[in-house]
Amino acid sequence: MRLAGHLVHAVSIGGIETCIELPGLDLCFDIGRCPHSAIRRSRVLLTHAHMDHMGGIAYHAATRDLYKIKPPTWYVPRENEADLRALLDVWRRLDQSDFPVNVVPCGPGDRVDLGKGWVATPFRSPHRVACQGYALRKQRHRLKPELAHLDQRGIRELRATGVEVSNTTEVVEFAFTGDALPEVIEREEAVRTARLLVIECTFLDGRVPVAKARESGHVHLDQLLERGELLQNESILLTHFSARYGDREIVEILDRRLPGHLRQRVTPLLAGRKELADAARVERG
Repeated sequence: MRLAGHLVHAVSIGGIETCIELPGLDLCFDIGRCPHSAIRRSRVLLTHAHMDHMGGIAYHAATRDLYKIKPPTWYVPRENEADLRALLDVWRRLDQSDFPVNVVPCGPGDRVDLGKGWVATPFRSPHRVACQGYALRKQRHRLKPELAHLDQRGIRELRATGVEVSNTTEVVEFAFTGDALPEVIEREEAVRTARLLVIECTFLDGRVPVAKARESGHVHLDQLLERGELLQNESILLTHFSARYGDREIVEILDRRLPGHLRQRVTPLLAGRKELADAARVERG
């Protein structure tokens, strides 16, 4: 799908798998069970160490090595770095392979240079384990107003003398919360203002009460509705729906419960859900 100008390839179902790919930036957020398309992504920005978000990480490195693709770079919360490296070492011993990979720890306050004017800034997402979301910021350069009278030649000549001719601004293009309590909306300006917000909404109705959603560290639709006026995003992708909801049911609930000004900006992530949910039901018997 294309949302707010960004091509998004994604799958997400609560407790089973989450992987959000941005092919245009050659990266993904979390790896899930490592969908085949995610093997091509050279950069993975990991939010937390739950299995449905990080379970396929070793497979990602091993398969890229098998295909003779350059080693990936994983950006990982600082709290998880040591254990992730230890886990990789165990897999290397078991598989008797190198699994080449670059592990880069990061956290709130850091700026991760992604190249071509893109910067990732991690932020804290309250969950029941250590978790961080990411905002993607695009740097834009605009000619200083006082130089607007110059033609291209004049601007080049002035730049050649070492004078800075432009102002640099940053636009929050994308934000992904990972798994989070809804307070992340109030706490993080980037979540409220990103052109495209990807945020979980695991539970949608009274089958799971708000109190139970909070215990599990997830967003309930009731809580999202309470904060709807805070969301200034051009587009919102809702993810991580519980497997208890069918695709048609998700759409019907959103159509019924979301106010029009919010519903027109919200897209539910349904891709791949039916296959994953069917498999989960079979496995549970």
